[in-house]
Amino acid sequence: MNIVNTLTIRHLKQNKRRTLMTIFGVIISVSMMTAVITLIFSFADLMIRQTISDTGEWHIQYQDITKKQLAAIQGDDATKTVAITRDLGYAPLEGGQNSNKPYLFIKEYDKQGFTQFQIEISKGRLPHTDKEVVISESVATNGKVKYEIGDRLTLRVGDRFEQGGDHPLDQTETLRRKDGTLTETLQHSVIRDYTVVGFIKRPLSETAWAPAYTIISYVDDQIIGGDDRVDASVVLQQVNPFLFAHAEKLAEKNQINTVQFNNDLLHYYGLSSSGTSSSMMFSLSAIIMGIIIIGSVGLIYNAFAISVSERSRHLGMLASVGATKRQKRNSVFFEGIVIGLISIPIGILCGLAGIGIPFTFMNTMIEGALWTSEKLRLIVTPLMLLITCLVSMLTIFVSVYLPAVKASRVSPMDAIRQTTDVKLTAKAVKTSKIIRKLFGIEAEIGLKNLKRNKRRHHVILFSLVISIVLFLTISFFTTGLTQSLALSLEGINYDIEVSSRNGEKLDDRLMQSLVSLDGVTEYSVSHELVRNAWVDAASIADELQEKVKQDKSMLQDGKYPYEIKLYALNDSSLQAYARAAHADYEQLTDLDHPAAIVMDTIRYKDIDTGKYIQTKSIYANIGQPIELTSFFKASGEETKANQVIVAALTDQAPMGMSPIGVGGLNMIVSERVMKRLADGEELAKASMYLHLKSTEPVKTQQEIEAMNETHLNVYNVYQFRIREEQQILLMNVFSYGFIVLISVISVANIFNTISTGLALRKREFAMLKSVGVTPKGFAKMLNYESVFYGVKSLLYGLPVSFAVMVLIYKAFANKFSYGFTLPWMSILSVIVCVFVIVSSAVVYSGAKVKKENIIDALKQENI
Repeated sequence: MNIVNTLTIRHLKQNKRRTLMTIFGVIISVSMMTAVITLIFSFADLMIRQTISDTGEWHIQYQDITKKQLAAIQGDDATKTVAITRDLGYAPLEGGQNSNKPYLFIKEYDKQGFTQFQIEISKGRLPHTDKEVVISESVATNGKVKYEIGDRLTLRVGDRFEQGGDHPLDQTETLRRKDGTLTETLQHSVIRDYTVVGFIKRPLSETAWAPAYTIISYVDDQIIGGDDRVDASVVLQQVNPFLFAHAEKLAEKNQINTVQFNNDLLHYYGLSSSGTSSSMMFSLSAIIMGIIIIGSVGLIYNAFAISVSERSRHLGMLASVGATKRQKRNSVFFEGIVIGLISIPIGILCGLAGIGIPFTFMNTMIEGALWTSEKLRLIVTPLMLLITCLVSMLTIFVSVYLPAVKASRVSPMDAIRQTTDVKLTAKAVKTSKIIRKLFGIEAEIGLKNLKRNKRRHHVILFSLVISIVLFLTISFFTTGLTQSLALSLEGINYDIEVSSRNGEKLDDRLMQSLVSLDGVTEYSVSHELVRNAWVDAASIADELQEKVKQDKSMLQDGKYPYEIKLYALNDSSLQAYARAAHADYEQLTDLDHPAAIVMDTIRYKDIDTGKYIQTKSIYANIGQPIELTSFFKASGEETKANQVIVAALTDQAPMGMSPIGVGGLNMIVSERVMKRLADGEELAKASMYLHLKSTEPVKTQQEIEAMNETHLNVYNVYQFRIREEQQILLMNVFSYGFIVLISVISVANIFNTISTGLALRKREFAMLKSVGVTPKGFAKMLNYESVFYGVKSLLYGLPVSFAVMVLIYKAFANKFSYGFTLPWMSILSVIVCVFVIVSSAVVYSGAKVKKENIIDALKQENI
């Protein structure tokens, strides 16, 4: 080790407090990068495992392929494993007690398929030949048909066809009935013999309203004939952005017509077949990583800038005894290496601990709230650690470079006299007379202190601005993520929907029986009626206004035709909904002046662009009347109806209400008002729905089906609701975890920078005391300094944050369209927190400085 490096280490040891503060600043930065990278990897890992658990592990599915095409897929270099599956068809379930599920649905998997799709055996074993089957437990529990291992089945397997239909129906399509009689038949039937070898848990692919129970047999490439067709679900060797083009090219080369990508899974790898999705993810990743790296550089730069500023005298002394510019520059670089070797390992461990410990609490919360089969776990890989180390080292180098160059250029005399940092000219420290008049001499001295050492002042200010930008932009980013997720989900807010197949109403006796079932916690009865309204062009949705500009013929007398869906809620449901929408229930039941709650915000997916859009469905005001009309289908004539007054505007849908697209409007009224607006014939034709929430949705569905009311349609959507709630909860955990993490780091950074800056000013404070500044005056001076820091950091930090927010919003706009709104609560929190944190840091450091002896402080050079 050369003499300059030896002296550098000695100087670091002599100035222990400053060295520790620099190390602490670097540890904070490395911890932030480690925690953020770990959080992203861990969150993605959880969603990948949960998606695989729910829908199976596959990346690409080639559908309806021949044996020759299968061989080409298996021989592809990109293919890791291939699961062969086939939907064989439906067979009548003899003796079934559930009229809504009269079939068995036969699926076939090969050995790899049983693994990839995670078929869960409850008893027995999986089939080994195409003559063996395993049966879903729901056949016994729901269909009331008992089978035993070893039983032999002879099934007539065919495809479901609706009368007059030219394509087969699948598991997502309910039974076709009319007046309680099946209007579908099984065609292309073949006889197949099976032996029962086991039982399985009900597959998630078997939805609650599916018309058949699942049984699974075996298939492989040896069993497939030349004309047979199967599906091939492929797991790739490597998941990369080129997989979409590669799959399309392979399909085109082998004349495969249908290729499906597992977008639910690939999204969590950061990939999408959609160009808009890819553009959004790339833009967001670039912006967020840029913010984090800039923040990290800022944190570390602050630490080294303060260090070099205080080392200037030491470097000048080295120069006076022959040290070259290169040696002075290398001295600072060497200091960065030493501090990096100490700080990076500690920072990585702190980051892993800081994000890993909360995971245990998160898992308890997630498992307690929802039915999740996977746990959030800490993901640490050698590649991730290597990336963190390289980014940290690069960040330290960038942070040290400017201070090192500055140190090499300082002349020996200037460095020893310390004339580069401290400016004492009258112009440099000039302050406004208003400051003294408004705040006193203490405020003026405090402001002069900031001006006389601008470099230290700028370092502290930069630290504050970086912290403000980090917090606000990450807060805006996580809010955007949550809002985007909400747009992409269907917003299911019930467990079971019950309606009548033949269009008849659910009578009061049946209704009472249904809502009185054990487990039912909440219900809503709604009637749906369609109306029309002519809406002024100035009030229609923005999307419609763009269309109207291109085609004026869409308007009639300056008005646009809207489709209105009237929803009438039962009294108890309407009362609860009115409270949530801040509407007057009494107004909603006034027959003399009919009123409605209007949903003025809609969410939909644009088919052409693939964007998820949130927009205003109408621009209306509370108290504004809307004139409803109805059309006679035969003549096309229009009849007038009573005006309906807008009682409230909301974006919250009542339980079970279906979304509507642009050019439509959902209006919620009372049952009395609907009877006032429609005649008896229209009311008789109005659709009626009962929506239920239950603590045990499966049991509730079974109890409804056990009533043997064959005219009922029963849709159990709790799996979809739970899945949506899982995604929202996990996103909230990720979002709030991210915000808390950034908040802690920002607070630590501000506190560390300010306290270090004040600690390095002991001699300056001692001189002020020596010329008569009182303890009260000293405290006032520090308080005013904190105010100056807070105000100035907000003046710089808020505009920069707003600019980054706009970039983030535009990145989201590639896939999601919603209005730009500033996070006012976050902004208010930042304003308050900046002054609280700065004041706390100043008070804490000032209290320590006050205790210093004036003579000792004046003589002290090392801290």
